[in-house]
Amino acid sequence: MIDLTINTEVAIQILTGFIKSEVSRVGYSRAVIGLSGGIDSALSLALAVKALGAENVLAVRMPYKSSSPDSLEHAQSLIDQFKVPHETVEITDVVEPLFARDPQISKQRKGNIMARSRMIILYDQSESFKGLAIGTSNKTEILLGYSTMWGDMASALNPIGDLYKTQVRQLSRALNIPAPIIDKAPSADLWTGQTDEDELGFTYDEVDKLLFLLVDQRFSLQECVEEGFDEKFVKSVLARIQRNQFKRMMPPIAKLSNRTVGYDFLYLRDWGT
Repeated sequence: MIDLTINTEVAIQILTGFIKSEVSRVGYSRAVIGLSGGIDSALSLALAVKALGAENVLAVRMPYKSSSPDSLEHAQSLIDQFKVPHETVEITDVVEPLFARDPQISKQRKGNIMARSRMIILYDQSESFKGLAIGTSNKTEILLGYSTMWGDMASALNPIGDLYKTQVRQLSRALNIPAPIIDKAPSADLWTGQTDEDELGFTYDEVDKLLFLLVDQRFSLQECVEEGFDEKFVKSVLARIQRNQFKRMMPPIAKLSNRTVGYDFLYLRDWGT
């Protein structure tokens, strides 16, 4: 049996400590979070409030004209529950001129434009509020590359990036995130009817167990098959992990000198502390 259960009390202590230390070490005391109404941003919000205090966390809603009304309502319920300052910035007028340039624009391109436009807004609010942008991408999304570079992946720090989606649900229950947010079908809410699991072609529960074996337990393809996973499914997930490695890295820099950022210039001692 593959057990992804975590000690939520310990996890909360570690993650709130992480947020507090990472925010303060660069001279900040505040944070901003793009609040979609989904479970991932809800958990990041709850952790940030616990770490920094509600008055120091700005929740930013960034709906598009076709965004689900439920998403706005769920985000508002979190704002009310945690009593955080908040802003709502509609992205429709930002993205529509770009959509209009190409009548054949695909849903994928539209989604990327919306994700990156939201980050422009979030980082603008970050400057206005003087708070660091807190990430909301979980481990499952990061490993599968199910995210947009410089869009929903962008952040100054990410407290939930080492939690599989099923573990995000566990921690959310422990932090009293409302059940309708935890239980609804995960969606980036980029177009009407869009859900993560429909796009991926499998459930988070299913892939989390496989990812745990492949990544955390270092199982081989054959060992995963012996655990009962379909070989075609294992190969497709492995291919996604490998293909999307570039999304998990800073852009590689061509090395010319003996002190290259990201290769030899790596540590705090390199800049005098």
